[in-house]
Amino acid sequence: MRTFRTSVLAILSCLPLFLVSCGSSPKQTDKTNQMLVSVRDQKMLLVREGKPVKAYPISTSKFGLGSQNGSNRTPLGNHVIAKKIGGGAPKGAVFKSRRRTGAIVKPNTPGRDPIVTRILWLSGRDSHNKNTYGRCVYIHGTPAEYKIGRPASYGCIRMKSNDVIDLYRRVGVGADVKIIRGSLDTTRAGRSYYARRGGRDRANATRW
Repeated sequence: MRTFRTSVLAILSCLPLFLVSCGSSPKQTDKTNQMLVSVRDQKMLLVREGKPVKAYPISTSKFGLGSQNGSNRTPLGNHVIAKKIGGGAPKGAVFKSRRRTGAIVKPNTPGRDPIVTRILWLSGRDSHNKNTYGRCVYIHGTPAEYKIGRPASYGCIRMKSNDVIDLYRRVGVGADVKIIRGSLDTTRAGRSYYARRGGRDRANATRW
């Protein structure tokens, strides 16, 4: 009997890990918004019902692109927001394993580079990126804001705290996120955005 109980407890202790890797199919609730993430431009464009709304500077992985486990690379392709974490937390609030630690870090604090402010947990929708949720790839805030605009992350999509707070309130669970290798101007929404701004953002876009 003791051996049986021990086995059951061991199985139950593994359930959270199992749910992290397999619970990656959120109910589609936000069908209005889409985020287009350009690795080349290091920008994210928020699109609502096909029309560009706002662009944010971001930072993708310094290790490049890919979906391999343990690679610390940013996965390309179609994703959705599976979970939103941190609503109401103060700007700079530090998260570890998606839980607040109680610490608050100001932007560009020397030697500090934790996940801060908000977390939008991504789930892959393509065969090659279906492990995105299990890899814990997020859109999240970073205190290392001076690195925003160039690849600097460990696979996630980093944003300035003010920007990720703004994005968090605009989008819901189930919203589409498409990560592309090329420039935003290869998409219809991106071309519309740049045309509306007279090409200013395109001229200043970072090319990697």
